Amino acid sequence: MANEKPSTQTQPHGDAATRKKTETSVAEAGSSAEKKVTPKNALLGLQHVLVSNVWLDPVFVAGAIGLPLALSSNMVNAIFIVSGLVTLIQATKLVRLPIVQGPSAAFDALMIAAGTAGSLAAAGTSIFISSLIFLVLCLTRVIEKLRFLFAPIVSGVIIFLVGVSLSGFTLSEFLGGAPGDKGFADPKTLAVSIITCVLVVVLSQFGKGMVKALSYLIALVVGTALSLAFGMADFSAVASKPWLGLPKFMPYGGFDFNAAIFVPFFIAYLVAIMEALGVYQAATEIQGTKLQDRQVRYGLAGEAAGSAISSLIGGFTTTAYPQNVALLKVTDEGKTRTRVPVIIAGVVFVVLGFTPKAGAVLSLIPSPVIGGIFLPAAASLISTGFNTLRKVESDDRTQVVIGLSLLLGIALPNALSGLEGGAHVFFSNSILVGAFSVVILKALIIDLPNFIARHADERTKQAE
Repeated sequence: MANEKPSTQTQPHGDAATRKKTETSVAEAGSSAEKKVTPKNALLGLQHVLVSNVWLDPVFVAGAIGLPLALSSNMVNAIFIVSGLVTLIQATKLVRLPIVQGPSAAFDALMIAAGTAGSLAAAGTSIFISSLIFLVLCLTRVIEKLRFLFAPIVSGVIIFLVGVSLSGFTLSEFLGGAPGDKGFADPKTLAVSIITCVLVVVLSQFGKGMVKALSYLIALVVGTALSLAFGMADFSAVASKPWLGLPKFMPYGGFDFNAAIFVPFFIAYLVAIMEALGVYQAATEIQGTKLQDRQVRYGLAGEAAGSAISSLIGGFTTTAYPQNVALLKVTDEGKTRTRVPVIIAGVVFVVLGFTPKAGAVLSLIPSPVIGGIFLPAAASLISTGFNTLRKVESDDRTQVVIGLSLLLGIALPNALSGLEGGAHVFFSNSILVGAFSVVILKALIIDLPNFIARHADERTKQAE
């Protein structure tokens, strides 16, 4: 690309050049000041680990399938190790953004269905092939042809829907499940979730210095302590976990391609790609920078390579986590553009991957605490989506595209919940539905009429 080659264009002069030089020097000074492994950065990194809940998906999937302890522990270990390695490589070499990587929830239902049917080997093969396909698209730079996906109207809708999607899971944890579940809306459950949530909001909005920066970590510790006091937390299972462990290579069996399983997994990978693009855009919006083609190409290539490796050792896909991006708005990370806390988090993930006992402690954090922490994070993403959409030129056509895309993304998954197979994978995910809706509607309602109008003007000028 042109922006990767030495420029031969005339450099800006006068005030513009001075201003650009000053902004660059300020950004570099701010980032260099935050490149050290300080106690503050170490705690911020730990906060990223705890807020990410990387362990939730593998624990949920393994439990729903009913995997034996050896395989379920292997899945958790694999997810931790790959998430840590990809986080480190992404933050230091590839996308170069403070983004934490973890398993994509888009694959949870598919993994459970494949596992209960005894087809985990076919599921792993489907993820491996899908990852290789997207890795090739990145390395051949075909993925850059999708640059139109990063227009504010598209990224704003996606970021907003990522927040909405996260809020559904969050409220379930916050309330203690669904109506009819044991402990749903129990006074103790609500006390823990509300106090945890209020602590995050109060400390992040009115706290100063370290208190503000570590608001999520403080709330998590207080919420967990309160759960223990109420008898809602039980960490006795940690004793049965070993101190050291290594994931096995292809624990579910050899390669097993099944087209009926591959198609929905490939569609689910599209969901992960769309979500990752929204997270990249959100991170750059918070940092006040612009998402570059190079970051997209390298970032998605890193995620694809990580997903392929994860599938070989018993895990599943890795993608950028939106809840961690929300932390950038309530800590100094967004302003200073530091990646040190996320790099520290990556190291911690790798250590946890080889230490099942430590990972077990994290997996037993009570649900109300998780819900109390995630609720402000989801709200932060929704507001980021709104702020991105405010940059879109306001006219009747753009408002129609935004309104219809958000409506379809939120309402259509519920309306079509009875579908099965690949159609269910597509239409059950609000992010994918909203992303496809905004791209198609933008092309039909905005881009195509503008293209026709431009050509009509050109013909008129030529006729004159």
